[in-house]
Amino acid sequence: MSIPPLVWTLGTVAGIIGGRLEGDPGATITAVSTDSRSVEAGELFIALDGEHFDGNDFAASAMTAGAAAVVVRAGAGWDLQPRIEVTDTLTALRDLGAQRRRELDLPTIAVTGSTGKTSTKDMLASILPGSWVSPRSYNNEIGVPLTVLSTPREARMLVLEVGSRGRGHIRWVAPVVEPDVAVITNLGAVHMETFGTPQRLADAKWELVESLGDGVAVLPDDDPALERTHPGRTIRFGEGAGSEIGITDLVVGRDGRASFGLRIAATIHQVHLALAGRHQAWNAAAAAGAAHAIGIAGPDIVVGLERATVSPWRMEVSHGRVTIVNDAYNANPDSVESALRTVAVMSDRRIAVLGLMAELGPVSVDEHRRIGRLARELGFSLVVVVGEDHGIAEGAGDIAVAVAEPDDALAVLAAELRSGDVVLVKASRAVGLETVAMRLREEAAA
Repeated sequence: MSIPPLVWTLGTVAGIIGGRLEGDPGATITAVSTDSRSVEAGELFIALDGEHFDGNDFAASAMTAGAAAVVVRAGAGWDLQPRIEVTDTLTALRDLGAQRRRELDLPTIAVTGSTGKTSTKDMLASILPGSWVSPRSYNNEIGVPLTVLSTPREARMLVLEVGSRGRGHIRWVAPVVEPDVAVITNLGAVHMETFGTPQRLADAKWELVESLGDGVAVLPDDDPALERTHPGRTIRFGEGAGSEIGITDLVVGRDGRASFGLRIAATIHQVHLALAGRHQAWNAAAAAGAAHAIGIAGPDIVVGLERATVSPWRMEVSHGRVTIVNDAYNANPDSVESALRTVAVMSDRRIAVLGLMAELGPVSVDEHRRIGRLARELGFSLVVVVGEDHGIAEGAGDIAVAVAEPDDALAVLAAELRSGDVVLVKASRAVGLETVAMRLREEAAA
């Protein structure tokens, strides 16, 4: 299967986005970029307004770098040509992504959820060779259109990660996605500052299922908020006996890797993941459900799962004098609990370096305290809390040490670490704990 190349005239582009064109309507573009630093000849540069920058300030440099044309905010007295002026450049990007999606006759799987989106997407990439997959965490209103717009001609299917920070976000980007299969990995206490309530969180994630039409929804079996109907088929995954995709006999080894039975329809397959983390069994089941929905055979699903790797800083295990588990990409209560429970079986002496779980809103203090208590109950020898403490140290009690900066955590660990220890490093990205994990890995390997 070969998909049509992206070749649009500027007249066509202006029509798609409802913009005013200044320049040759017959000129063509072959790609779309939002980064003036990497724009190439033949590309259309879309000047986005960012939180800390204004892409319109870089439109001229994009043209100098070879952009075929620019899409800019109307009313700024532009003298650049060719250009298309619009009221909202982000909406223009979305509309171009939606047009490109309509041109792509490809099976499309979209993944959302509170946690596990990226790992589930990565597993699907391994199961489905030839698929075009969201790079890194390109899951927002910018990343999703850019992923679709950059789909290569040889792609055989699309796998899109779709995030949400509030109600309406998925609905807004849904024309770019138009999935055949929609996966919700789980619901958890994330972004409560913007969602406000668990019900609103569930409603926001359900927007992906609403975009399906009569497609297939792949849903966890243990969440009452997702006990909803839609016009198409539903595949449930989890530990429930009635789930079409079932997890049985889950065991986490001393290497942190999960082994389990995976029931696909009525057949149980044995799976031994190369990935660390108890929670990866659920991500694997979600991926298996999506692959099963498009007709991939059970043995092929298992092969893909067992060779899967995941994106950086997600339960990355590095062995040396001490073992480092770098899970510093992000954090919320469910993912921190799973990481703690995984590390608890990896060594008799374990240490956690933890920090803020952001955007929890009214449940923040209670959830931070709960995580501290859990670390204590699981027998962690030390919990180093980095940055502002919202209750972890209080919950962990006398095994906790609070420090202000990542470098302070390294100083504490230098005095405490023993050969054979396992160290978990996890917090929301704003804390910057990946630097701790990388330094520890370097020192452990020396």
